[in-house]
Amino acid sequence: MTKYELMYILVTDLDEEATKGAIEKVNGIIEQKGGSVVEVDQWGKRRLAYPIEKKNEGYYVVTQFEGNKETIDELDRVIKIDDNMLRHLVVKAA
Repeated sequence: MTKYELMYILVTDLDEEATKGAIEKVNGIIEQKGGSVVEVDQWGKRRLAYPIEKKNEGYYVVTQFEGNKETIDELDRVIKIDDNMLRHLVVKAA
C-alpha cells in the first residue's frame, strides 16, 4: 500500500452535520476500496487565493491515507461529481 495525502476544499454553505457527512463519505470511499485512513486534519474555513465558482472562502480538509490506484481513481470520480467539493488534490506522501 502506498501512502497518499488528499487535500480537498468544501463549500462553506454546508452546516456542521453536512460537512461531517462529506468528510465521512471520502473516508468511506478510501476504506471501501481497501485503503486505510491514517489521519484527518480539518483546517476549517479559509479565504481562497482566487474565487472558485464565485466563492471566496472554502472549508479545507487534509486526509492522509494508504491505498492503491483504484482508491485514487474512485476518489477522483466521486469528488468531481460532488457539488459540495470545490477542488481536490492527491499527492504521494514521502
